[in-house]
Parts: sequence; C-alpha cells; structure tokens
Amino acid sequence: MDKEARSVRSFRIRGRDQIEDFICAQVTGRGLDERTERAYRQDLEHFYLWLEENEETEPSTGEGRGWEASMERYLTYLSKDRGLRFSTITRKYKVFGYYLSYLAKTGEIPPCRSLRLTAAAAGKQKEDRGRGSMSKDEVDALFQTLIREYEELDSDFRKRVCLRDLVMLELLFYHGIEVSVLLRLEVSDYDRKAGVLVLWGKRGRKVPVSLFSRTVRNHMEQWLDVRDYFEKENEYHNRLFLSKLGKPLSMKMVINVVEKYRKMAGIESLVTPKDLKNSMERYARELMMEQCG
Repeated sequence: MDKEARSVRSFRIRGRDQIEDFICAQVTGRGLDERTERAYRQDLEHFYLWLEENEETEPSTGEGRGWEASMERYLTYLSKDRGLRFSTITRKYKVFGYYLSYLAKTGEIPPCRSLRLTAAAAGKQKEDRGRGSMSKDEVDALFQTLIREYEELDSDFRKRVCLRDLVMLELLFYHGIEVSVLLRLEVSDYDRKAGVLVLWGKRGRKVPVSLFSRTVRNHMEQWLDVRDYFEKENEYHNRLFLSKLGKPLSMKMVINVVEKYRKMAGIESLVTPKDLKNSMERYARELMMEQCG
C-alpha cells in the first residue's frame, strides 16, 4: 500500500471515529432522538465522502484551507450544483457548526473562525424567503392543468382522486386555509345548503368560512358526492379528505400533490402548499394591474 492510499485509509478511520465520538457526546449524550442522530451522521458522512472525491484527504489549517473553508465549499456545491433547498442547506450548516466546535473543544483541530454560509447559499436563502407566494400566471397554470386532467381522465377512480386534489388546492388558494387545518376537516364541518365551511381554530374555536366562489362550491358538492368510494375504515368515515386507501392524508401527500401539478403545469420555480395558500392577495394585485394596463 503506497503512502497516499495509507493516508486515505487513515483519514477514513479517523473521520469515522470522530463522527461517532461527536454523535455520542452531542446527540446520544444529550438525549436527542434517533432521527436526529441519523441525520447528523448522514450529513457528516456525506461531507467526508465529498472531501475524498474532491479535495485533499484532510483539510489543512492554513489560510483559506481549513475545515471551515472546506465545509463552506461543500455547502456551495450542495446549493449551486445539487440544487438543494435552503432549509436543507441550513440544517447541514448548523450540524457542521456543532461539529467544528466539538473538534476544536476536544483538541482535534485548532480553534477556527465561525462557519458561514457561502454567497451561493446566501443567494438561495434570499430566493426561498422571497418566494412566499405564486404569481397569477403560475396559479392559473396550476389550476388549468388540474381541470384539464380531470376532464381528460377516463378512469372514474382517478377522476375522484383528481377532484379531491382540486378541491383541496382551491381551499388553500381561495381561503388561505392552513394545511394542518385542511387535513383535519370533517364532512360535518361543511353546510351544503349555506355553502359554509367551519374551521376549527385554536382552543376549539369555530371559524365559519363562506365559500364565495361558485366554482369551488360546485367542486365541493361533486367531491362530497363521490368521496364515499374512498371509505374503508369506520374510524375515518367523517374525514373530508381521504387517501386512496381511505385513510387521513398527510402533510407530505399534499406537498406531493402540489409538486405533481407544478411539474405538469411547467412551473419552473419550486412551489409549496404554503406558497399557494399565500397567493390570493398577489393574484388580485396582478389581475388589477392587467386590467388597468
């Protein structure tokens, strides 16, 4: 085994030991859960693998070549080349900061400056924070895609799923309902005759919301007429929105629905259910500008 190969092997072993010592002291020792432990270990192992593939086996402590500089370059790579979301970059950034502090405290590395986000990651931060809502064109494209798919589907089952998705997204957009509240809605919360939906706020407070859009009310009526086909378990018989298996929808499922139609509509920007929920005001403003222009 040549000198370089021995150096790489030594680096791998030392890195693995350092990660485990860090996990033991900062995660297990502090009583954090297994999910946190798994995330910390994965973030650090991926960083070490990137180091082996792209840089020297171990960052030197000289100017511009220390551990903090290597981690900053790695974060830039994840943001710029891999396109990871800023929330993911931020999580890794925090883990790396904890890890550097631990290494310095245990004498594994000399004291170093605080880890900072790279310019690329900072730019991603501004982009994500500045998002917040969808443009009128994006909202129109999203709903046109949903309605077109509903009209073109030849499977009754798939049409029901599409109709469910359409009603959920319309409630998010037109009435700004929180996703967590949306998923807790029950059939009994909707008054068909009055077109009023009762939302349950904090401390059990009832908030009546009138569905002002005739289109939304029509879609709600259609959904209520077919949702029974989803019922499979009695304990969820009154839940307004159900999965294909007749169980409550999760937050992840709603995120996947938005992502599915975002791609189908050709919307390039990342879109979340919260973005759609916060878009009505912007939509009205841009519509008024179009009409005045």
